[in-house]
Amino acid sequence: MEDKYAALRLENQLCFPLYACAKEIVKAYKPFLDELGLTYTQYITMMVLWEHRELRVKEVGEKLFLDSSTLTPLLKRLEEKGYVARRRSERDERDVFVAITPAGEALQERALSVPGRLAACVQLEPEKAAGLYGTLYEIIGKLTDKEGQ
Repeated sequence: MEDKYAALRLENQLCFPLYACAKEIVKAYKPFLDELGLTYTQYITMMVLWEHRELRVKEVGEKLFLDSSTLTPLLKRLEEKGYVARRRSERDERDVFVAITPAGEALQERALSVPGRLAACVQLEPEKAAGLYGTLYEIIGKLTDKEGQ
């Protein structure tokens, strides 16, 4: 006999292990990020800024899949800590740029050990990690492509 509710079982949901894994990864990061005084979202924001030095706030949001209602208070807190500086464009005051500060650059040095420390917690073989990374970005791409249609 076919179970018409099988699709509603938690064990049949791809979203659940993704959700649970993301939650556990963020939890694993917490002690390392606490040492830096950052939340996970602040950390990934700093990673983008360490790489690019200065971006439009809109570009930061696009790279992190964050909307402005999440990003604006997050950037304000990072600015209060002295890690970033925001400035309005002279051409269009609606356009806001965010840049890394010297204190933010110094924080990058302190954060160098975080990826390795987390990798030691997860202990995933490099090939499996690379495959998972590719699969997750494939899913993200398919979902974001659908939003644009």
